[in-house]
Amino acid sequence: MKLHIVPAKRGLYWAKSGMQTFLRQPLALSGLFFMFLALMSILSLIPVLGSALALALLPGATLGLMAGTREASSGKFPMPLILISAFRAGRQQLRAMLVLGALYALGFVLVLGISALIDGGKCARLYLLGGPLTAEMLQEGDFQLAMLVSSILYIPLSLLFWHAPALVHWHGVPPAKSLFFSFVACMRNLGAFTLYGVAWMGAFLFFGIIMAVLGAILGTAEVVAALLYPVAMLMAAMFFTSIYFTFLDSFEFTSGEDA
Repeated sequence: MKLHIVPAKRGLYWAKSGMQTFLRQPLALSGLFFMFLALMSILSLIPVLGSALALALLPGATLGLMAGTREASSGKFPMPLILISAFRAGRQQLRAMLVLGALYALGFVLVLGISALIDGGKCARLYLLGGPLTAEMLQEGDFQLAMLVSSILYIPLSLLFWHAPALVHWHGVPPAKSLFFSFVACMRNLGAFTLYGVAWMGAFLFFGIIMAVLGAILGTAEVVAALLYPVAMLMAAMFFTSIYFTFLDSFEFTSGEDA
């Protein structure tokens, strides 16, 4: 396995490839994404342990979306069972993926724990136990600071796990090494990832402006509100589709290493 360093403009290609692949198989890929959301939501309904379990299964579920993208990009129709392909690949890979999931859950809980030192645990309770996000809560300075700190701390956690599920599942890399390789690959291609993030922020902003203009033309907020959620979900599905292409470009494997 060899790290592949790409020019910054490659980030635009990743975003574009995600959109194009999604549009080739919109029903299949959007269906996988909504199944992914449903799985995470159902697990989160379990009191106390549900959110932790959802966090632990998130790397494996994300790998399922990447596997679906891999199928779609090769002209195949990804079937629903591909979403759990990370947990059907054999005992050794299953164990490695569960270890990876446990590490991700621990990392995320650590981030929430640090935020709890700032706001007394309001941000952590909101995520782990659920509940309404009120306007009063959003106006509290300590809650805003906790949210900001959580967002900043989540960036390195995200980089550690960005490529890790794919490295574990497709190339048999041990969990600890996969985290190291993922972080190094993201940092060495930071320019491309920065442009990739900017491209997606621009895409979401563009569709948000379209929704706002549509609301102004129609003169009704209800219609726009009804359209905004499904459009946002489809955009999120496109984003998850593009993750596979960031992995594909970040490493070079010999034929013997490619599982």
